[in-house]
Amino acid sequence: MDLGIRGRVAVCAAASRGLGRAVAEALAAEGVHVALGARGREALEATAAAIRERYAVEVLAHPVDVGAPEEAAGFVRAAEARFGQVDILVTNAGGPPPTRLRNTTPDEWKAALDQNLLSCVHLVRAALPGMIERRWGRILAIASVSVKQPVPDIILSNTARAGIAGFMKSLATEAAPHGVLANVLCPGYTRTARLEELVAHLAATGEATEEEIHARWSADIPLGRVGEPEEFGAVAAFLASERASYVTGTVLAVDGGHVRSLT
Repeated sequence: MDLGIRGRVAVCAAASRGLGRAVAEALAAEGVHVALGARGREALEATAAAIRERYAVEVLAHPVDVGAPEEAAGFVRAAEARFGQVDILVTNAGGPPPTRLRNTTPDEWKAALDQNLLSCVHLVRAALPGMIERRWGRILAIASVSVKQPVPDIILSNTARAGIAGFMKSLATEAAPHGVLANVLCPGYTRTARLEELVAHLAATGEATEEEIHARWSADIPLGRVGEPEEFGAVAAFLASERASYVTGTVLAVDGGHVRSLT
C-alpha cells in the first residue's frame, strides 16, 4: 500500500533508539524526510547516518532535551529551517524511573511531568501553526498502554502518560477543522531498553527472576509474546499517512491484545 507521504517531513522526538527510532525508520521507508531529536549526540548521529544510508532520505540530527520548552521549540524551528516545513510530528520522551508513590519526591513529580507530558505540549505548540497554515498535519503522541490499564510500579509514568491522552483528545477537536489529525499510540510490552529497565527493577525486589517476569508477561498477552519495535513503527506510519485521513482523537493500544477493556 502506498501511504501517500513520500516527500513529507517528520519531526521525531526521542528517536535515537527504541520506539522513537522504529517510527522514524518506518516513516523513512515511506520516503519521508526526518528530523531526529534526542539528548545523546553520539547515538543520535549514528542513528541518523544509518537511516540516511538505508532509506536515501534527508535526515537532520538535532540534540535536544524536549522537557525544556525553548529546546523543544528550537527543535521544530531547526527542522523547518532545514526542510521548509513540518508535516508530521511524533512526540516521545524517555519514561521516568520505576517507583511507587511512597518513594517519590515533589522534584521527581515535576521532572516526570516536564519530560513526559509538557514536552508533548511544547512540541505541538511549536509545530501546529505551520500545519494549520498548510491545512495538513499529523500529530502522533507516543504514550503507553498504561493510559488504558496502569502498569504496576511506574506511578510517575502512569500519571504523565494519562495526561497526554487528555491533551491529545482535546487537541484533536481543536485541530480537525484545519486538516490536522491528532492521535495517541500506546505501546504495550515491547522489546526495548525501557522494558529491560522495568524487568530489572521488578527482579530487584526478589519477587521473581527476570526470566519469570518475561514469561509471566508473555503468558498474559493473547499473542503470547512481547512486541517488536518495528511492529509499532508500522502502525505509526499508517496513522501519519494519507490513508488514515478519517482517524483522529484515537488512543490506540499496540499491545498484542494485552489490555482487556472495551475502549
